[in-house]
Amino acid sequence: MGLFDFFNREKKETLDKGLARTKEGVFSKLARAFVGKSRIDDRILDELEEILITSDVGVDTTLKIISRIQKRAAADKYVTTEEMTAILREEIAALLTENRTEDMEEFSVPADSRPYVIMVVGVNGVGKTTTIGKLAYQFKKNGLKVCLGAADTFRAAAVEQLVIWSERTGVPIIKQQMGSDPASVAYDTLHSARASGVDVVIVDTAGRLHNKINLMNELTKIKLVMKKILPDAPHEILLVLDGSTGQNAFEQAKQFTAATEVSALAVTKLDGTAKGGVVIGISDHFHIPVKYIGLGEGMEDLQVFNKKAFVDSLFGE
Repeated sequence: MGLFDFFNREKKETLDKGLARTKEGVFSKLARAFVGKSRIDDRILDELEEILITSDVGVDTTLKIISRIQKRAAADKYVTTEEMTAILREEIAALLTENRTEDMEEFSVPADSRPYVIMVVGVNGVGKTTTIGKLAYQFKKNGLKVCLGAADTFRAAAVEQLVIWSERTGVPIIKQQMGSDPASVAYDTLHSARASGVDVVIVDTAGRLHNKINLMNELTKIKLVMKKILPDAPHEILLVLDGSTGQNAFEQAKQFTAATEVSALAVTKLDGTAKGGVVIGISDHFHIPVKYIGLGEGMEDLQVFNKKAFVDSLFGE
């Protein structure tokens, strides 16, 4: 076994373990529903619909999946439950593909955009700062020079937590005093990153949603200031969502996509929930690709999202 195969096996084991509760909560129920059945019927489809909805795939996405299965069953005239499982896998993967989710093997950024600027958004408590720290660790491990920007100046704890991650990962951080202008921090971060030949810049932002207009104005100002240093920055706006919160994650995605142009998703805490279907539903509903998933507390437990591996783990393969 080569080194590459060894690391892939390690990732697969982490993914399988992280999604174990979702697999048991969703697809084990699905398997039990099929016991003793030789072909699909309306009752099976009704059970499938209930299972997907209760796993927080979402009503609209669930109905879309059911409709696709019905069409394929009608076209094939006769579909066994085993064949339906294969169809379900294919349709989930197809939905993720349609929403521009691309399989990634490693933590990397485009070679023609250096520094590559990632602006991270998300409410407090979803694992935003932790995700930033894990991203910094993974990028650095892959040989990239990383810099952090502590632009969530609304909460002192946010800056302190990011400083801790900076120290843990050995990645420099640009910060100012609590209450400073977040856009000023972003400006200083990009100015420093460009001068020091940084490959990846990760900028934290405030996560308060109680006043969406203020949030929108703040994020817009940060982006405009970044463009003074790098006209095409930010290259990515990453929304961090807590996968264990189910429908609340949908609401957060709705609020942030209204406030700014979210281009990628990181879904955290999937190891602690049976509702991992939220990954499928949010990506489909908002047409935003899933880029990273969090499967535990360790720095290695943030993984690049691979739709085939994700679907295979859910179905126990």
